[in-house]
Amino acid sequence: MEDAPEAYEFNWVGKQAARAEVLKPIKKTLRPVKEDSVDWDNTQNLYIEGDNLEVLKLLQKSYLGKVKMIYIDPPYNTGNDFVYHDDFAMSADEYAEASGSVDELGNKYIKNMDSNGRFHSDWCSMMYSRLMVARTLLSEDGVIFISIDENEVHNMRKIADMIFGESNFISQLGWQKVYSPKNQAHNFSNDYEFVLCYAHNYEKFNINLLPRTEKMNARYKNPDNDPRGPWKPGDCVGNGVRARGYYEVKSPKTGKVFNVPQGKHWVYAPENMQKMIENNQIWFGVDGNAFPSVKQYLSEVSGRRPSSLLLYEDYGHTDMAKKDVIKLFPDFEKVPFDTPKPVKLLKMLSLIGSNENDIILDFFSGSATTAQSIMELNAENTDSYRKWILVQIEEEIQDHPEAIKKGYKTICDIGKERIRRAGKKIKEESPLTTADLDTGFRVFRLDEGNYEDVKRSPKEFKQDQLDLFLNNIKTDRNDLDLLFGCMLDWGVQLSLPMTQEVVDGKTIYTVNDGDLVACFAENVSEDVVKAMAEKMPLRVIFRDSCFAQDADKINIYETFKQKLDWSDQEVVKNIRVI
Repeated sequence: MEDAPEAYEFNWVGKQAARAEVLKPIKKTLRPVKEDSVDWDNTQNLYIEGDNLEVLKLLQKSYLGKVKMIYIDPPYNTGNDFVYHDDFAMSADEYAEASGSVDELGNKYIKNMDSNGRFHSDWCSMMYSRLMVARTLLSEDGVIFISIDENEVHNMRKIADMIFGESNFISQLGWQKVYSPKNQAHNFSNDYEFVLCYAHNYEKFNINLLPRTEKMNARYKNPDNDPRGPWKPGDCVGNGVRARGYYEVKSPKTGKVFNVPQGKHWVYAPENMQKMIENNQIWFGVDGNAFPSVKQYLSEVSGRRPSSLLLYEDYGHTDMAKKDVIKLFPDFEKVPFDTPKPVKLLKMLSLIGSNENDIILDFFSGSATTAQSIMELNAENTDSYRKWILVQIEEEIQDHPEAIKKGYKTICDIGKERIRRAGKKIKEESPLTTADLDTGFRVFRLDEGNYEDVKRSPKEFKQDQLDLFLNNIKTDRNDLDLLFGCMLDWGVQLSLPMTQEVVDGKTIYTVNDGDLVACFAENVSEDVVKAMAEKMPLRVIFRDSCFAQDADKINIYETFKQKLDWSDQEVVKNIRVI
């Protein structure tokens, strides 16, 4: 419209649909897969199989504001269709109609641009919706790192600016992905990719310093045997004229007098400079005739400021990434992942963006490099107890016949196997320092909800379906399915420790020493109820079939009121019957 107000904004066909998709309620759940897990009872790490948009939405209650760092390595949109086919993804014809690239008779009038535009639009919609939900999981002082190449970095910046805010942009890092230029390149040798960095709240995010290298420390010497240890000379002079910044400084050894050049100033006030000279903190050279410099002590340097240029020596390169995988899969002739990232890259980013007890999330986990990186980081630092959550869609393996022949059907299958092998290798190589190292993980799989759909009129039910009104839980669901479904609904973290015990032949599940206590057995006895109440739970779950009659429910409510001194409102709030 000619009269519409003009504004600077980034739009694409499908943006509104992507936003609507974020707000759409989800009727799915995460089902535990114990047989694929490692150290189920003790681990705090999670591996979740399923579409990451739906998984992120399910995690919102339990992990809202709990994730310190997110790293993602999404599809780079190089021209091939990606596997995240959301409801808002369009065919080329649908794109042409929505974008106005056809006339009123249906004839296309933008030649050769329709398919390219569709790819960009679908990719933007995919990233927009997922980042919108992911932002809610970040803590106030959290940070996100996004690996991307030149194909979509411009669009990724615009999308991230919209979601996280331009004011929360930290840096566009350049990762040197190769260790030597490619002479066979048509134009420039493409030697690096990008890692975008955004804070949830710029004012609250504090970047961590990196450990210093031996090469850096070697610059510090101690030619005068200073008891404070090695040091290196620093400048005592600043640019510009300052009050009390122009005065004479005398060498205590030779009496030689020094002053600053015109237009410069001493950075210390006269009395402070004299005190530092007396303290042997100002260096005049071995013979006492050199221009004064301040001693900068190694003992006062805590770390090194990260650079926006991620050199391969520190952050690894693509060949190193392949070798990381080959070491774990010596039985493979070919690396079973197409474009893995090096363990070194993720370790360094985790050092920069997270602290010892934080949660790191990767919802495009692919080759599962993030998991191995965090486990190695924890093994190298006994004070580090970082936890990870990985999410990966169940994408079928297509271009690796060797992996298929060995029984790996999906990227998830081989990703989980990499974590198992990496955890075992880490513990074997460092048995003394990794006794309590968490190399396990709980596996969950996205599935339809635990309950049958009974929101139909009685006329829509067949005679053999009427019992759904009495028990609407799907027949293929077990106790753990129900327990974790309730944990998601209640906002309880899926990684919390869990125990189970049997009382009167009925299994009682306890999450985190009483955060939640549940029993799903039929016809529970009074002893079972008392055993549950004695755990002083915050929340309680029963299955409706636990009670032979409604009067039994009332008795149980009264038991919890008496044992825990709950009010009627607290009973209703804290006890759930499913």
